[in-house]
Amino acid sequence: MLEVRNLSKTYASAAGDLPILTNVSLSLARGDSIAIMGPSGSGKSTLLYILGTLETPSSGTMTLDGRDPFTLPEKTLASFRNKEIGFVFQDHCLLAQCSVLENVLIPTLVGAARSGAMERARMLLTEVGLEARLNHRPAELSGGEKQRVALARALISKPLLLLCDEPTGNLDRKAADSVMSLLLDLHREQQTILVLVTHSMEMAGRLPLQYALTGGQLCKPQR
Repeated sequence: MLEVRNLSKTYASAAGDLPILTNVSLSLARGDSIAIMGPSGSGKSTLLYILGTLETPSSGTMTLDGRDPFTLPEKTLASFRNKEIGFVFQDHCLLAQCSVLENVLIPTLVGAARSGAMERARMLLTEVGLEARLNHRPAELSGGEKQRVALARALISKPLLLLCDEPTGNLDRKAADSVMSLLLDLHREQQTILVLVTHSMEMAGRLPLQYALTGGQLCKPQR
């Protein structure tokens, strides 16, 4: 369960405090999925980074699986984030010097060794159609293939929360449709909590709930 209550974020600027998010509340259970839309600068990425514990809120609370990550010591928080949260960004963020398989395994290298990581990585890469590209480098892949690797990497640790920031934004229509279908299939299969930020009404429409973030506030879902 993801519980967000009255979450706000304000940045200090030369002109004074700049509010980005104001009293955002959200409740999602395992298997739920939502799309968040809004104009550039509306705070979509900021909200995603707070949900991913990469930024701290100015006020309000967030719990994931009953734990408030912002009360955890830094080292414990890093471990919590690595285990419970998966990220897929618009830029795939793959390491150029690593193979496809090595990129997927990166989250498993932090902390205690995880039994079965190699088998799971190979399984995920097979599911996203890259079983023949395990030893290729990112430069040898298409944009859609790179995002498939990023998706497999995000799911390697069996996270509860999957956060996607414009995951199809850099892809052509065909590749975007393919990556989106894989994302939704794997989300349903693994019963993650999926939060997708997108500018595409078409991609947002493939999720059951769509929210609008405007003026720092999250509007009620449109059914």
